Amino acid sequence: MLTSSVFFSLNSENVLYYIRQVQSFPMLSAEEEERLARNWYNNGTVADAHKLVTSHLRLVIKIAMGFKNYGLPLIELIMEGNIGLMQAVKKFNPDLGFRLSTYAIWWIKASIKDYILKSWSYVKIGTTQAQRKLFFSLRKFKKKLLYRNNMTLDEVKAIANECSTSEQEVEHMNRFFNNRDVSLNGLVFTDNHDGNNKVELQDIIPSNSPNQEVMYHTNEENYIKESLIQKALLSLKDRHRDIFIRRRLIDKPETLEALSTKYNVSKERIRQIELHSFNKIKSFIQTNKKKLHAN
Repeated sequence: MLTSSVFFSLNSENVLYYIRQVQSFPMLSAEEEERLARNWYNNGTVADAHKLVTSHLRLVIKIAMGFKNYGLPLIELIMEGNIGLMQAVKKFNPDLGFRLSTYAIWWIKASIKDYILKSWSYVKIGTTQAQRKLFFSLRKFKKKLLYRNNMTLDEVKAIANECSTSEQEVEHMNRFFNNRDVSLNGLVFTDNHDGNNKVELQDIIPSNSPNQEVMYHTNEENYIKESLIQKALLSLKDRHRDIFIRRRLIDKPETLEALSTKYNVSKERIRQIELHSFNKIKSFIQTNKKKLHAN
């Protein structure tokens, strides 16, 4: 969909150059983003998709920074996040009524998390949804404990209940973490030749961030939008939700024929359910957004 020149030849030596280049790409207004998204969605205009991607590369860096304590090079996390961003742009439908960033966050995080799980060990971990949740929840939990290796029985029970898994699984995952020699406050680079002045990458990223009040309201709005999407999906009947997800929200959408066989109905009926579900989700989001703004 996009040329590789957007991302340059990323490596640890030119990460700073890359970040500075990303800062040079213009941000899009809501109106301009919608226009580009519609051109891409309806006409397949690659130049518009390119602008949608480049205007959201800052978002990838911000999200990747949140995973920097997993012991992997930040630049690798950024590259994986970029892949998720391109998938999001490829599948984004502007008719759903929310901004691309809200939709892209899920794809970016999913791509980065998959990469982390694959990279952490030759032994497969995170092969089930419960294990994936435990992997990332336990890291956050241990951060609150200042990365203390040993947890109390009450702490083990708490994380097991939160992740709907066994205490034995929590203890196993904790031992896995403890056996990894990961620097949680690792040096990213030095900013002079003699290596005396140590800095982390987040210390030098130029910030175009709005003030704290604006950021608070933006984050709150994004949270509301994400919640609306989840609630809209839950408002569908089980069969309709499954068909909609398999047709619109997965990486490789299932065919009408495959779903008609699965549910023993015609392909036309599957198409009708897909369209009906889309319209219901769109209406749900728009109606509830108006209620929220009215309040």
